[in-house]
Amino acid sequence: MSLVTDSPVHSSSSDGFAAYLDAELDSDSSDVSPEQEAEDDEQEAEDESDSEYKRVKRQKVEEFESIEEHPGSTSDGSLEQNLEVTITKDTCTHPGVFRELCIRCGQKMEGGSGVAFGYIHKDLRLGSDEIARLRDTDLKNLLRHKKLYLVLDLDHTLLNSTRLLDITPEELYLKNQTDPLQGGLKGNLFMLNTMHMLTKLRPYVHTFLKEASKMFEMYIYTMGERSYALEMAKLLDPERVYFSSRVISQADCTQRHQKGLDVVLGQESAVLILDDTESVWQKHKDNLILMERYHFFASSCRQFGFNCKSLSELKSDESEPDGALATVLKVLQRIHSMFFDPELGDDFSGRDVRQEVKRVRKEVLKGCKIVFSRVFPTRFQAENHHLWRMAEQLGATCATELDPSVTHVVSTDAGTEKSRWALQEKKFLVHPGWIEASNYFWQKQPEENFPINQKKNQ
Repeated sequence: MSLVTDSPVHSSSSDGFAAYLDAELDSDSSDVSPEQEAEDDEQEAEDESDSEYKRVKRQKVEEFESIEEHPGSTSDGSLEQNLEVTITKDTCTHPGVFRELCIRCGQKMEGGSGVAFGYIHKDLRLGSDEIARLRDTDLKNLLRHKKLYLVLDLDHTLLNSTRLLDITPEELYLKNQTDPLQGGLKGNLFMLNTMHMLTKLRPYVHTFLKEASKMFEMYIYTMGERSYALEMAKLLDPERVYFSSRVISQADCTQRHQKGLDVVLGQESAVLILDDTESVWQKHKDNLILMERYHFFASSCRQFGFNCKSLSELKSDESEPDGALATVLKVLQRIHSMFFDPELGDDFSGRDVRQEVKRVRKEVLKGCKIVFSRVFPTRFQAENHHLWRMAEQLGATCATELDPSVTHVVSTDAGTEKSRWALQEKKFLVHPGWIEASNYFWQKQPEENFPINQKKNQ
């Protein structure tokens, strides 16, 4: 997308700067092959960037100095030139700043106003009006191609990483995977010696990215450092066909310990988010599809307090066809299909993908009426508990009292009065994990897989 040539006002004196900036930001539409964008060219691009910056800055300074040297001139030409520059400087809204220069008029700007888009270029900041204009322009283009935006978390969503020093004795075999066919880990396990870590890609991730790219313009968004994010992007997308420069890391966040769509050049009404952590998306929960965490390494299990063997210690892994990514891909395909439903017409601009997410989610436990028994703390307002809210978001009806229309009793104790009633009336008696699993997999899970310990009934 263009930050300058698309602008309503475009100063001809900053053509060189505009061309350079557009070249920086319009990489997705260029004809340059991935090989030409390899790391070996990065330093050369940086050198050219410095030269161009100095040339444009010198050009602007010379223009302004020329005006200041003739402040008292009464010639028509000088007066016209002074007036033209004054009008340009007064009327330019300075939509953004690149290396201290306005991206439209080239004027030197002091301070750091606007939102930094460091992942596009380390010296780029954009104002709110320009961000809104770019989002609007880009959305129209995406909708013409029947695409939306997809923001993807890295750790525990697309992959799992561990430090080499955190590997357990039972995981030492991973360091000796000299034969890539051993253990079925071919193409999915990476020893990153420079970072002193091992990274395991989640099963089905390559197919997932390939299929998702047909429906979405994709971003990576991680709370990890930028060096780590770029290294993971290379593993996931070595040809740079899925993400290009759209790799957002911790340094790009505008709020501490929070992720936000303010640094994503996509309209919120067209953005879906895949992440394993809900708490980091406080302002965008309606855009979020919560993922089941991928715990391949033992250190990951320990990090989240699980006292069990990891997948790597068990020498096992998620299923490719039935795993989390395969499941969520079907959800994304359904949401995408509903958003672009031809029966609703061909004007997509007024639609909101968040409404489609709610519609799909509400079908998961539709027709279920749930009563909870000893799941919430005493005197806790049941309606405020996350399981109650989750069940309602999944389309279930929640109640506090039993009646014949109740279909499920959710409890951790088979000996409670409500639990005994469920068994007597041949209703479903399930563990709270049944709701959480249904939420992760976006479909009602078999109740028999979530039994209650019957010993408490003795």
